[in-house]
Amino acid sequence: MKKIKIGQIGVCHEHAAGKITTLRHLPEVYEIVGVVDDRGSPSAKYAGSDLAPYEGLRWMTEAELFNVPGLQAATVETPNGDLVAAATRCMAHNLAMHMDKPGGESLEPFAELLKGCKERKLPFQMGYMFRNNPAMRFCLKAVRQNWLGELFDIQAGMSHNYGDITYQQYLGRFGGGILFNLGAHLIDFVVAMLGQPEKVTPFLKSTSGLAETIKNNCLTVLEYPHAIVSLRASSREADGVNNRRLKICGTQGTLELCPLERFDGKPLQLRMTLLEGNADYRAGAHTVDFGVMADRYREQLLELAKIIRGEIQNPYTYEHDYLVQRVVLAAAGYTKWEKQHACHLG
Repeated sequence: MKKIKIGQIGVCHEHAAGKITTLRHLPEVYEIVGVVDDRGSPSAKYAGSDLAPYEGLRWMTEAELFNVPGLQAATVETPNGDLVAAATRCMAHNLAMHMDKPGGESLEPFAELLKGCKERKLPFQMGYMFRNNPAMRFCLKAVRQNWLGELFDIQAGMSHNYGDITYQQYLGRFGGGILFNLGAHLIDFVVAMLGQPEKVTPFLKSTSGLAETIKNNCLTVLEYPHAIVSLRASSREADGVNNRRLKICGTQGTLELCPLERFDGKPLQLRMTLLEGNADYRAGAHTVDFGVMADRYREQLLELAKIIRGEIQNPYTYEHDYLVQRVVLAAAGYTKWEKQHACHLG
């Protein structure tokens, strides 16, 4: 099968090195034509100093990338503040793309990007990292097949304790702090599961000893007709990455996942408790084993290739991405939530 010609715009997103590493591990699927160096950007960044993952690849300007004969796609891995503008330039060149999260600190530019991609029928994939997580996909399946009954409580945490004061200052460059930067991953998952909330309420705080503008201790509450969703993120939780968790409670069962992912050679496991059995699981407690996770991004980028080739439809619509962005902005305190909001993507 012919390889997909792809280039990467940016090395300064926190996921940039991981994306290029995964692409390099898929030589039978992708031909990496080059990488655009964005280290000169004035936008807030906390990555890009380590160029080892790009060794041996061709460095080029964005204009040179767009002029590569037969170029089909791009991964957009710039700092958060540059993502939408770079993706919009890709859209203008009719490129399929994987754009990392989140979709900017305002709605309109992202909406215009989505509208343009939809009009041109361009494959567009957001880099929310839990979309292809096997345990979280299992959770979506369980909810959609009504194994848990009617949901009433969802709790999730996306904390960590990496980085020094430089990272805290980096968070301070975003009005929505860590909720904007990392909580967006959880919001994408919840919206895929429950759709549009009735109300969104942010609580953005700073830990002691830091300026109040550094929102590194955050909570948002999403309200649904019969369910309350509480999503937390802090950059100062001891062993926070290994304590990232998800709990989904319904009238007929509960799912618990902690940690949300792992790359330590141990299997990712989820605990499920069912009051009633179904075609796949009996009533009672179960440990569901998903095996060892080797690569966070592999399945997502393989999925992108299938979308580009027309083998599958994108499981996440432009409208879904638009709704997620609306919720992210309200959850991170940028906007007030308006349930009655028209989506004009054409």
